[in-house]
Amino acid sequence: MIPLQYNLRTHKERTMSEPRVIITDESSGKSLELPVLKGTEGEPTLQIKALPSTLGYFTYDPGFTATASCTSKITFIDGEKGILRYRGYPIEQLAEKSNFLEVAFLLLSGELPTESEFDSFQHDITYHTMIHEKLNTFISGFHYNAHPMAMMAGVVGSLSAFYHDNMDMNNPEHRMLAAKRMIAKMPTIAAACYRHHMGWPTAYPKNSLGYTERFLDMMFSVPAEKYAVSPVAAKAFDLLFILHADHEQNASTSTVRLVGSTGANPYASVAAGISALWGPAHGGANEAVLHMLDEIGDISRVGKYIDKAKDKNDPFRLMGFGHRVYKNYDPRASIIRAAAYEVLEELGTKDPLMDLAMELERIALEDEYFVSRKLYPNVDFYSGIIYKALGIPRSMFTVMFAIARTAGWVSQWLEQEETPTPIGRPRQVYAGESERDYVPVRSR
Repeated sequence: MIPLQYNLRTHKERTMSEPRVIITDESSGKSLELPVLKGTEGEPTLQIKALPSTLGYFTYDPGFTATASCTSKITFIDGEKGILRYRGYPIEQLAEKSNFLEVAFLLLSGELPTESEFDSFQHDITYHTMIHEKLNTFISGFHYNAHPMAMMAGVVGSLSAFYHDNMDMNNPEHRMLAAKRMIAKMPTIAAACYRHHMGWPTAYPKNSLGYTERFLDMMFSVPAEKYAVSPVAAKAFDLLFILHADHEQNASTSTVRLVGSTGANPYASVAAGISALWGPAHGGANEAVLHMLDEIGDISRVGKYIDKAKDKNDPFRLMGFGHRVYKNYDPRASIIRAAAYEVLEELGTKDPLMDLAMELERIALEDEYFVSRKLYPNVDFYSGIIYKALGIPRSMFTVMFAIARTAGWVSQWLEQEETPTPIGRPRQVYAGESERDYVPVRSR
């Protein structure tokens, strides 16, 4: 490997105010000064744009875990300290004092709404919840046991075919209208997909209900009798939606931005985000928690599976413990943990899997192996438990995530549209064959 030397000089050693990192290629003697970018919070970041043209190198960063792909004002995360903030507001405060629609407004606009602004926003969302009847026909064309996420990706991607009259992406009003439409219609589409799976008739949105209450009504109401929305369920969903609304540049959000950088419409961009979210390593993690609990089967077997999790030669892994970003406790987990206990208590739910989950939690919070490695239960561990207690089928868990994350996706998309951004084009390290000549088939 060709050695590159790095030297950080502070502003005291320079006439310029900002620090820079100097990279010297010892093979050529060429040097390059890389500007150090500093946001309002977070780690300093090297601007490497000039590296290929000056020194002839690209950087190699599998998974882009050490690479900032954009500048954003929406969400701040400090994984070491367990901090999550939307537009500067701690997630703990928003979870306690706010509601999902207010948080959605905050993500979209950058500020919490005034009373009149919130009333106007709530009105706009409420009166955009209906979907075109032909979309219900589209949904009915799926196989009865199609996965809801497959339906969601297809239906959301097709929205551009129904709302192409307001898709001038150079028009800020059109962009905001598209964003509001998706936040409004996502619960309607999700409920329609669920009811198709169940073989139930479509339930239309009721303007008299709030955001989460309306969604639950569309999910579970039946023509045969009046449906009463559970306040416990509505409150739990509102909290879950707040906690899942945005999470910086994760896989699905980065996908939305990457697709959006091509000039694709917002519906196609969000449909791509839904597809990325579908993966079990991302949005499907809470579903994986329930599958793990099924595998353990009984509380008497918890000790055996804890030992399996500690054995590095055993393929078994505890799902819902630890987090890629948070090296300490997931700040969302502490909030949702209390909510999980509240839901279970108020509903009086008696489920062997719940007892099993609580025993796993107890061990993970007390066992030195997990404590020393900071493998604490994360938000996916508790959200899966809550969804199960509220009667949400596992196939719909990731759909719930998608409803919430839509607020973040469209906010990130809007931010990118408002800022001149080049099309995303990652590079690669080619490890295939060198140039070779074609050999006719009879000579091979």
